[in-house]
Amino acid sequence: MKRVLFVCTGNICRSPTAEGVARHLVAQHGLPIEVDSAGTQGYHVGEPPDPRAQRVARKRGYDLSKLRARKLIAADFGLFDLLLAMDRGHLQQMQRMCPPEFADRVHLFLDYLPGPKTEVPDPYYGGEAGFEHVLDLCEDGVNALFAALRKQGM
Repeated sequence: MKRVLFVCTGNICRSPTAEGVARHLVAQHGLPIEVDSAGTQGYHVGEPPDPRAQRVARKRGYDLSKLRARKLIAADFGLFDLLLAMDRGHLQQMQRMCPPEFADRVHLFLDYLPGPKTEVPDPYYGGEAGFEHVLDLCEDGVNALFAALRKQGM
């Protein structure tokens, strides 16, 4: 069983969207993958995802309503096989926190996509179109991630 953790800033927009997409695909295809999400900051601990993220996800069949924000903790680096950062700032914070023996578990989420490496932008201060774009990237990223895990024999 692979364990994957998606990480953004407050765990209310990007990382729960990726978690919701991943949970949906895991359930749909019976994949041996466990997913979770966290934030590098504890601003929203215990809160559900942003209503805009939930609304956009719901339109595409993903339910984020039961997810709750939590903060990334040191123990996560030993518990998860992959810890995936939404942007380079998160990646740097995670690399600073990560014990050296787990450094190979920390990656940029969209590194699994072919082509130039990109980040998942923060939609928090924008409109619904930004949340749609984040969901597009999360769908593409999760599909690419799961394809890579299948190639590795999960």
